[in-house]
Amino acid sequence: MNLREKLSSDPEISHGKVCIRGTRICVSVVLDNLAEGLTAEEVVAEYPTLTVQDVHAAIAYAAELAHERMVPIPRTA
Repeated sequence: MNLREKLSSDPEISHGKVCIRGTRICVSVVLDNLAEGLTAEEVVAEYPTLTVQDVHAAIAYAAELAHERMVPIPRTA
């Protein structure tokens, strides 16, 4: 998937946060909904301007970020 076709960042829109192209819906909003347990289809139902492919693009973007940055997770005993 070419993320540049589905995502955009413009300093004039949502303070430059990465959004689904053609919307003001931030990738982080999509990911927050998925983290809460919604399915891609449920996210699309909540945000009808999105497609399931847009949700998948948000996931792919997050995966790319995870390759570049590690957030420390405390060890458990």
